[in-house]
Amino acid sequence: MKISTKSRYGIRALYDLAIYQDNGPVQLRDIARRQSLSEKYLEQLMARLKASGLIKSIRGPHGGYLLTKPPEKIKVVDIFEILEGPLEPVPCTSSSFRCPSRSVCAAFDLWKRIYNSMKDVLEGTTLADLAQLQKSKQAGRVNMYYI
Repeated sequence: MKISTKSRYGIRALYDLAIYQDNGPVQLRDIARRQSLSEKYLEQLMARLKASGLIKSIRGPHGGYLLTKPPEKIKVVDIFEILEGPLEPVPCTSSSFRCPSRSVCAAFDLWKRIYNSMKDVLEGTTLADLAQLQKSKQAGRVNMYYI
């Protein structure tokens, strides 16, 4: 299973927003520059995140994006499901899927364990956790200047 660029870039954009929104709305071009992401692609992702109510946009010369909730209240699973859809790795892990072989299928147990592990990690991680980790990684960077 491969996580798409939608989630990878969307999560990066949102933890960047969480880090920098204390100074007011964050402009998309600044997020794109700091994260080395395509501004055009981020526009599409931000539109989805805005439609879901996770972020809001402010118009004008000092406009940009803001989170609608504190980063501590935003679970990564919520971001993932907005951008990717349901978390299920295969249809049979969905509660609405009725498979007659579920009780005798060894593969179902494997898929269910994978689903539960992913869900535990994504539900147990908040945007604040990622923002704090990013800040500590940035603080650990040493700029080397050569003459």
